[in-house]
Amino acid sequence: MNQTGPIIVIEDDLDDQEIFSEVFKQLNYKNKIIFFGDGELALDYLIKTRIKPFIIFSDINMPKLNGMELRAKIHENEDLRIKSIPYLFFSTIAEQDNVIDAYSKSVQGFFVKPSNFEEIKSTIKTIVEYWQKCVSPNYVK
Repeated sequence: MNQTGPIIVIEDDLDDQEIFSEVFKQLNYKNKIIFFGDGELALDYLIKTRIKPFIIFSDINMPKLNGMELRAKIHENEDLRIKSIPYLFFSTIAEQDNVIDAYSKSVQGFFVKPSNFEEIKSTIKTIVEYWQKCVSPNYVK
């Protein structure tokens, strides 16, 4: 895990992208924020880049390649798997089948998007600060 790497947000809803953007602006993290509108674009970036992202926030329901399919492809790709990038679902709903499926694919968290801005900001702050303190297999001090 690269704590100084970019934070990847995979979200097809432009309004939600704006909310994420404003949250990260207010939280003032030094990480670059990179948005993708679908899973295929995100996967292509993750495969081709040499940069090790810090964390991935992913929606579930997206066009082309949904969040579950994307997570499975990342988990099956050894080069991506050894980057130890925390992969979290941030979705409007948490259907039990999706939660079970997500954790069976070794997702590191499943969060329901809160309904108001301050709650979203608080949740994202908690998530990011947790992962900033977490040690991963490729930890180097």
